[in-house]
Amino acid sequence: MVANVNNGVIFLVSIVLQLALGVLVLRVLLQLVRADFYNPISQLVWKLTQPAIRPLQHVLPRYRTLDLAALAVLFVLAVVYVEVLAWLWQFQPGFGFALVQAALKVISLTLNLYTLCLFAQALLSWVGPGVSNPAANILWSLNEPLLRPVRRILPSIAGLDLSPVPVMILLQVIDRLLPLSVYFH
Repeated sequence: MVANVNNGVIFLVSIVLQLALGVLVLRVLLQLVRADFYNPISQLVWKLTQPAIRPLQHVLPRYRTLDLAALAVLFVLAVVYVEVLAWLWQFQPGFGFALVQAALKVISLTLNLYTLCLFAQALLSWVGPGVSNPAANILWSLNEPLLRPVRRILPSIAGLDLSPVPVMILLQVIDRLLPLSVYFH
C-alpha cells in the first residue's frame, strides 16, 4: 500500500513538473520560430510563463530570437525536476549528474513536444484541411522549419503530405538514443 502511494506521488509530481517544463519549452520554441505573438495560444503560453521569467528578463536579455531568461528558468526547473524526483526515489545524484540529466530531460521533452505537434498537425490536415484556426497556425509555425527540408526530398503523393512521418520517426529515434536515466524518463 505504501509503495502504491509513493508511486502515485512520484507520478503526480513528475506530471506537474513535466507540464511546467513543457510550457517553458513551448515558450522558447514559439519565440525561436517567431510564431504569431498575438495568437491566443501564444498569449496563453506567455501569460503562464511570464511571472517566472519577468524577474530575469532585466538580467538576461534576449539574443536575437532566443529568450535567455526563459531558457535559464527552463534549465533551473529541469534541475529542480531531477533533484525532486531523485529525492522521491531516494536516489542521491551528484550535482554534475543532475545537470546532465536536466539538459537531457529538456532535449527529450523538446523532441516529444515536436512529435506531438507534428502528429496534431497531421491529424488537423486530414480532418479539416485548409481550416485556419489558432492551433493550426501555431502548429504550422512550429513544424514548418522541420518539415521544409524533408518536403524538398519527399514531395506530397496524391495530395498527401507524408513529410511528418519520417520527421516523427527521426525525432523518436533521437529521443531513444538519449542516455536519460530511468528515474527521470
